[in-house]
Amino acid sequence: MKNIVILISGRGSNLGALLDAAIPARFAAVISNRPDASGLQIASAHGIPTASLDHKSFSSRENFDVALAAEIDKYEPDLVVLAGFMRVLTPAFVARYHGRLINIHPSLLPAFPGLHTHEQAVTAGVKVHGCTVHFVTPDLDHGPIIAQAAVSVYDQDTAATLAERVLIQEHRLYPQAVRWFVEGRLKLTEDGKVFLLGASPIEGVALISPGDI
Repeated sequence: MKNIVILISGRGSNLGALLDAAIPARFAAVISNRPDASGLQIASAHGIPTASLDHKSFSSRENFDVALAAEIDKYEPDLVVLAGFMRVLTPAFVARYHGRLINIHPSLLPAFPGLHTHEQAVTAGVKVHGCTVHFVTPDLDHGPIIAQAAVSVYDQDTAATLAERVLIQEHRLYPQAVRWFVEGRLKLTEDGKVFLLGASPIEGVALISPGDI
């Protein structure tokens, strides 16, 4: 059974969805860069070991990432999952977990990387928005895409209403992507493409259309 370590910074919304999804893996630990992250309580309620490393206690981003990697490696992870982990990771850290470090981003990448994605979507007037699960690379929010889910954007939408609908899809999509990984069904090629092995045509697209919402 594969070991998964989850990194969080806040409330643990996607963490809760992952833990409730009956994924055939061992959630070995939940680690936060914020000692007061409420998601740590969710992990403890599930009997999962927790740890916190306050990034403010470190003199540099590099020093923090070295300490974080040391903590992660105690659990011998097959997969490291970023679930609302609000830190830009150094290239050395990303390279250490190449091919086994994934993230979920609240937009249809490559559109709207970075923060405030829902505000960006409303301002841009796009008609479709969503979320993306991707392998992490040193380029922020630009790693190989594993799966995406889409929602329609309505004229009356605000950033808050749009965020609510996207979050519903995040809670559906992220557990599915993690399940594919632990089942050995994701193939990451040298040129940065992701293929889903043994997929039906619909499953292989891994896109939840607006009509499915």
